[in-house]
Formats: sequence, structure tokens, C-alpha cells
Amino acid sequence: MRSIKIIYAVAVLALFNSACKKALDLDQQGVYTSGNYFRNETDAVNAVTGIYSLLEEEDYIGHAEATFDTPSDDYWRSGDHGEDEGIENLTYDASNAAIRYPWRWRYEEINRSTNCIINIPKITSISDAVKNRSMGEAYFLRAFGYWRLMVIHGDVPIITDADYAKQNFNVPKSSIEDVRKQIEADLLKAVDLLPESYSSADRGRVSKGTALGLLTKLYMYWEKLPQAIATGQKVIANSNYALAANYQDNFTRANESSTELLFSIQAVQNVVQNDFTIYYIPRAWGGYGFSQPLQGLANEFEANDPRKQATLLSLGDKVNLGDGNGLTTFTSDLSATGFAFKKYAVFNTEAAGGGVDHTFAVPLMRSADIYLLVAEALIRTQGVGAGDALINQVRRRASTALPPVVGAGMKELIHERRVELAGEDQRHQDLMRWDKAKLVDIAAIYNLAVSKAPIDQNKTITFQRPKNYYFPIPQVEIDKSKGVLIQNPNF
Repeated sequence: MRSIKIIYAVAVLALFNSACKKALDLDQQGVYTSGNYFRNETDAVNAVTGIYSLLEEEDYIGHAEATFDTPSDDYWRSGDHGEDEGIENLTYDASNAAIRYPWRWRYEEINRSTNCIINIPKITSISDAVKNRSMGEAYFLRAFGYWRLMVIHGDVPIITDADYAKQNFNVPKSSIEDVRKQIEADLLKAVDLLPESYSSADRGRVSKGTALGLLTKLYMYWEKLPQAIATGQKVIANSNYALAANYQDNFTRANESSTELLFSIQAVQNVVQNDFTIYYIPRAWGGYGFSQPLQGLANEFEANDPRKQATLLSLGDKVNLGDGNGLTTFTSDLSATGFAFKKYAVFNTEAAGGGVDHTFAVPLMRSADIYLLVAEALIRTQGVGAGDALINQVRRRASTALPPVVGAGMKELIHERRVELAGEDQRHQDLMRWDKAKLVDIAAIYNLAVSKAPIDQNKTITFQRPKNYYFPIPQVEIDKSKGVLIQNPNF
């Protein structure tokens, strides 16, 4: 066999040498650069679609970004990733792998978006509608990349259009204030350019409501409460972004046509896998069994709140795995906490053999989130009761059996956000935001017995202010920058 391989290699080399001059005289085909790719409308649409494809990356939104909610009191890390234990227990440092994983993908999203922002305006063979939409999508997706960087790390590098044109990506950090301004500027452009809604053929593309929703969240984290109210009300007042009729429909295939999903990860069975769902499903059922809900979250639900059953699998619950064996019981060997997230335990009951349903779209931002952010801003600026109407809209949608709130303050608002958005990666960031405003004591909350898994009851979680408000810059990025990037304080 070795002799045959050598003879084959020599023959190929001889053939290559004889044809070398002729090959060099040919124009190279199928090689694209930013300079020659953007020729027509189809190219613009495909380039923008390429930005969306990053969301499904396992080391980005597909899973890794969810790791940053692991310290919360909603769920326990589980799984076999040691780096997640460091995140959960707040013992991480700049070398933690979970901190490193998504960094490159956030900047890849920013770079692909900037590429579109620079080059799509140069296309002449494109309709105004598609051009505006494509530019709006690129501005939003760039803003989203910076949003995740800002929320997780605080001060981070901004790659300007000029930097991109020069391929200069090694730049120092900008202040969190400047990063917020960058996000705001991109989102305001996206709001102007994006359509309010789409036909089914373009399901999953970001809309004007998506940009308004993220802008509302930005203003809340910026403590610009009046702006958050004004922006969020535009989402609330638009029927294109109305709450789904049934809460649980946000977490089944019924969400394909939901007006409530402002932003989501799209997937198609046997084509594009959605890793997000796999991480939440018990191992015996085809998942990885990570992110197991804690007793404290289960206790938070009111007795007659159907969101508990829609959100959590508890011991004894029955599930159709689509494997032809009827209903399967959720048992104690499937979870170390006694719970799993039913929200993401979605199975393909329509195909032989069943298995995890990858056609299910995972919500990344829902209108209900925006309703409750506006309610919070109203309470904090106008006093107790100012957010009652919005809180009650969310509660009534969950169940008419839930009593309406009257004179709700932050205690009621915090409760509502927790049960409405459980497992949607909002809790840790919410608690840090409220801790900064001295509305909660996050250090005390994280040391409650119900905030820990049974095997972690003897651990003390030390939340250090201001160190733990942001995660460090990955050490490998500091090293590669050769002194340009400076590590966050206290790391």
C-alpha cells in the first residue's frame, strides 16, 4: 500500500508540473472577497442570513451564552463541564473556558454585520425594501453582539467601520458608556429601517419590534428609565408584538407564528440543530441534562399559576418523548434537583423514533419581557401601582385564575419577572441590575438554602461588589493583544 501511495503521489506531481503554466493562466473561480461578493439583492440577503447562522453556534447563543446565568438562584449547572462550576460559584478567573468560548463569536457577529453595513449600500441591483431591511438587520445584529459583550464584560473594544476597512481588529477597550452609545446608535438605525412584520417565508428575521425591545432593555441597564418607558410602549401598543394567547405556546412548535417572539433561534429538524434545547433535556431522553431548576424557583410560583407546569418538570410528571412508548415518567434519577425545564423539553412526536425537536424556535426575547421592564420603570419613576396594568396583562395571559396585583411595588415586579422568564437567562443579570440600584441583596439571595442544589448546601457563595458585576476579558485575548487590551479591574 505504501508503494502504491508513493507512485500515485509522483504521478500526480508530474501531472501538476505539466499543467502548472496553463493553470496559472486561468481566472480563479468561486473565490469571493468583500470587494467582489456584493453584486445584487440575493447576495445582500445571503450575507445577512450568514450573520443569523452564528446564533446557533454551540459556543455562542446555542449554549455558551446561557452559562452566564448559571450563578442565578433559578438553576444548578449540572453537567460535566468544570468551567461551569467556576461560573456558578463565582470562583472563575480570566482563564475560565466558558468565558473564552463566546468572545470570538460575538466579534464574528459584529464583523459580519459591519461587512454588510459597509457593502450593501454599494449594490445597485437591489430594491429599496430589501436594501433597507437588510441594513436594518445588520445594524440590529451588530448591536446584539455589542449588547452581549457589554452585559457580560462591561468595557470592551469597539471595532469601527474605519477599523474594519483597515482590518485593524486589535484595539483597546472603550468605556461601557461608549459601548452603550454604540448599541443605541445601531438600534435607532435598525428601528428606522426594519419592517414591522414579515410573511411566513421570512419567519425569524428581526423586526422593528425586535430593535425596540432591545433598545428598551438597553435603557433599563443604562438606568435611563423614562427612555425605557417611551421605547417599550411602542412595542406594547403594536398588535404585531402582542402576547401569545397561551403562555405555553411560546415553548412549542406553536411559536412559529407567535407575535410574542421578538427574537429567537430558528432551527429545522435534520438540517440545523439547535443545541440550546439539548442542554436542558435529561441525558436519558437524548439531552445533556444541564441547567436543572432549583427548589427556590419552584417555590416562587403561586399555587394556581399554570406557568409552573409549563416551565418545570417535577417528579411524577408525564412526557411524550415521541418514541412510541406512550408517556414517560420524570423520575429522580433524571435530575439532581428534582426538576428539569419543561420549556425546552420539546420532542418530535410526528416522526418515527421521536427524539429532540429541532424545529422548535428558542425564544431569545419576548414581548412579555418588555411589558415587565416598562412596568418596572413605571414603578421606579412614578411609585407603587404605576405598573399594575402591565403586570396584570402578563398575569391574565397566564391565567384568569391569578388574582390581579393592586399597588404592586418592586417585590411584586421581581416575582413576576422570575416566574414569567424562568430559564430564559434573565435572572442573574436582573439581580445584578437590581443589586447595583440597591433594590436587592444578591449576595444574601445566593446563599439561601433554596438557591443551591442539594449537593452544594455546604458551599458559601461570595459575591464581591463590584468585581462580580462583570466577567473578566478572556486571558487568551489579553495575551494575543500584546498589551493593547487591559484586564477588567479586580482580575
